[in-house]
Amino acid sequence: MLKDYFQDLISLFYPRVCLACGNTLYKNEHMLCFSCHYHLPKTNFHLQEDNAVARQFWGKINFSSAASFYYFTKGSKVQHLVHQLKYKGNKEIGSHVGKLYGIELKKSPLFSTISVVIPVPLHPKKEAKRGYNQAEWFAIGLAESMNIKLDITTLLRVHASETQTRKTRFKRWENVKEIFQLNDPEQLTGKHILLVDDVITTGSTLEAAGHELMKIPDVKISVASIACAVR
Repeated sequence: MLKDYFQDLISLFYPRVCLACGNTLYKNEHMLCFSCHYHLPKTNFHLQEDNAVARQFWGKINFSSAASFYYFTKGSKVQHLVHQLKYKGNKEIGSHVGKLYGIELKKSPLFSTISVVIPVPLHPKKEAKRGYNQAEWFAIGLAESMNIKLDITTLLRVHASETQTRKTRFKRWENVKEIFQLNDPEQLTGKHILLVDDVITTGSTLEAAGHELMKIPDVKISVASIACAVR
């Protein structure tokens, strides 16, 4: 009772809100309200081998499977959620969404053989400035709910890139094509890797990271993200 009293008192001055819609959360709600939990626009791409995200990479890189949890549109609740994760310091929402998506991915035959998840890394200077890597927090949740290994040491970002905003697809690729390298990759020989990022737009960053990981012998790579800007 005393604990509930203090929680109510704290909520009075620092209300807990849904990180997608901004509405006040009830006691049994965490990060997302029940309405957003059930009604945010899910893609269900993890159940479809041929989907809009997978088609982005056809003819460019041989990913085994590709999927995103939500559809991303400007001004949407999903954009607000990603903004909270990426720019407002709410890194725990990444882990929370990762756990939710991991439960779904475990049910899919396309993702059932994955044994390790690797987040797209930030350049150390950028990560130090932000304080964390948003893709890594998404990967933390995925690894926990899928019961697989989290690897943040094999794929390294060795060159800082400019922002991808307002760049054409070709310029985005030119911006990221040589920014990754591998560290002790032999440990992943023959593994099925899940490479993850926060949002997929043109897919240039994932493509560049994927090309580097493809240097590992007998490796199999699938990709996933919190959201995608394609339909």
